[in-house]
Amino acid sequence: MDMKHHTSHIPQWKKDEVEYLKNKIKSYPVVGIVSMQDIPAKQLQAIRRNLRGVAELKMSRNTFIDRTLDNFEDNMIRLKDYVSVQTAVIFTKKNPFVLYRMLEASKSPAPIKGGNIAPSNIIVEKGPTSFPPGPIVGDLQTAGMPAAIESGKVVIRETKTVAKEGEVVSNKLATMLSRLEIYPLTIGLDMLAAYENGLIFKPEDLAIDEQEYVDKLMQAAQFAFNLSVNTAYPTKTTIEAILINAASESRNLAINCEIIMPETIGTLLAKAYSQMVSLSDKMTGKDVNNTTEVAEKPMVSESAEPQTEEKEEKAAGLGSLF
Repeated sequence: MDMKHHTSHIPQWKKDEVEYLKNKIKSYPVVGIVSMQDIPAKQLQAIRRNLRGVAELKMSRNTFIDRTLDNFEDNMIRLKDYVSVQTAVIFTKKNPFVLYRMLEASKSPAPIKGGNIAPSNIIVEKGPTSFPPGPIVGDLQTAGMPAAIESGKVVIRETKTVAKEGEVVSNKLATMLSRLEIYPLTIGLDMLAAYENGLIFKPEDLAIDEQEYVDKLMQAAQFAFNLSVNTAYPTKTTIEAILINAASESRNLAINCEIIMPETIGTLLAKAYSQMVSLSDKMTGKDVNNTTEVAEKPMVSESAEPQTEEKEEKAAGLGSLF
């Protein structure tokens, strides 16, 4: 009785807001919860322009978002776990990975304010600045930056980490970082969770390295190609390489077995000639190709015995070879 009485007194505009959100969720296959914390109005307008025609962003009270999600039974209701301070609902027909990539691409660098926490190590690089000599040198040094004047210009003498991740940034440091156009913050919508086809995707699920996946797919394709060729498993992609390997292996086999055929006759004749020259060099001590003596002939004395008939026949036989 009390619940009915309480419900009957809910303003119509609140009911309309919940109904609007419910209809939007039913109209889009992908629904996300995004954080809008610390986004200036100017950057938010730019983000909306970038999302136009691709995704719809709806800001609403957290209580309205929770009440809307209570109308759904499957994992959609789990999006309530990601509703926190300054959140909004985003609707799109793109898949969650595309949506996440778009949100990340729409982010822009922004200066940090004094009193803010450094999101990561803030590093000032060594090198010249755009400032002319003057009091700015002392201001930079006071902010912890090793500044000096060289060749009529203000320079940072060495690369230095002026604030570590998690440290509070002082007002002086924040001012000098802005003057140096060093913007440590990244402003944009942060995806907290997305729903599609009954599944909840968190940022760590969506933040994939596309190039890494492309490289892995190319490597897998190369491994598959090599396996197909090496196992002689014919496919449309590998049949040509398999036939080339088969032709090469059959030719090598014919040469090693000294099988005479048009494809091998030239190689076999060259091989036979090389073997003949090597044998001749060993038997005669001459380089047949250069017609020069390889080994010096021994001097024959007058008292030496004449060649026997057997030696003469061997010499005559070798001579006929050439």
